[in-house]
Amino acid sequence: MATQRAHIVLPDDLIAEIDSAVGPRGRSAFLVETARAELRRRNLLSFLRSDRPAWQEQDHPELASGSAAWVRKLRKESDMRPKASPTAKRKSKRTA
Repeated sequence: MATQRAHIVLPDDLIAEIDSAVGPRGRSAFLVETARAELRRRNLLSFLRSDRPAWQEQDHPELASGSAAWVRKLRKESDMRPKASPTAKRKSKRTA
């Protein structure tokens, strides 16, 4: 991922607090992580305040024939998978 330097002015007390939490070598990573989290939070709040629907039908073509049909298809696919033998289950429990 490309990066770019940015000159950011922070109060001394904030730098000291960041350094005590992540160390002086962890400042950049901490600030990147914090900025991303804050942007995700703001985007979510913006979405929640908007009138945009959360669900777009075109994003879910698998449900075109209805959710009940989709669930039946999933169950059928699950039934077609080979079942693990009881001894295989016991072996996996021992290794866990």
